[in-house]
Amino acid sequence: MPIRRSTFTRPLVAMAMVAASSLYAIAQQPPSPSRVRGTIESVDGDVLSVKSRSGEDVKLHMTPDMRLVGISKISLSDIKVGSFIGTTTVPGPDGIPTAVEVHVFPEEMRGTGEGSRPYDLRPNSTMTNATVAESVVGNDGHALLVKYKDGEKKVSVPSETPVVTYVPADKSDLKAGAKVIAFTKKLPNGSFETNRISIGRDGLTPPM
Repeated sequence: MPIRRSTFTRPLVAMAMVAASSLYAIAQQPPSPSRVRGTIESVDGDVLSVKSRSGEDVKLHMTPDMRLVGISKISLSDIKVGSFIGTTTVPGPDGIPTAVEVHVFPEEMRGTGEGSRPYDLRPNSTMTNATVAESVVGNDGHALLVKYKDGEKKVSVPSETPVVTYVPADKSDLKAGAKVIAFTKKLPNGSFETNRISIGRDGLTPPM
């Protein structure tokens, strides 16, 4: 009986070691990006070549139903009570989230991604899409109270914070040198595709 138990145990131990090794290898692989921020280097048919902000060369296959929107600069004063906005915030020194960018959605995009969630722009950053309920203008920016379906948040918007909005764009805007944010998906063959791209207008780098 001891010999038989050993005979069965050895393969199980070997299988467990292989499984553990595989899990370790998977854990060491970098996570697939969901967003690529960078500069267009070239466009070849449906393949977009982008130099990412971190210096990587990324090729993206654009899907036939890809959505393209432009990002244009506006003024901090364009943020009004009732505006539906998105803002990336980081913890402020006084405990109030501080905006590092704000994008004002046009009316037809109201409700897009409503809520608050972790974001990948900066360490410890959060993306909040919500309606401006209160806006107090100060000497060095705005203090906003924004409300969304699951809660509310106070946000400090310094005067130097970039503020942008969405404008129409088409594939003719995809030119070398343009700054983009591409929302990506990794395919089984290891390549990446994108079905949504935000492109800066007039040389603007999308701040979100």
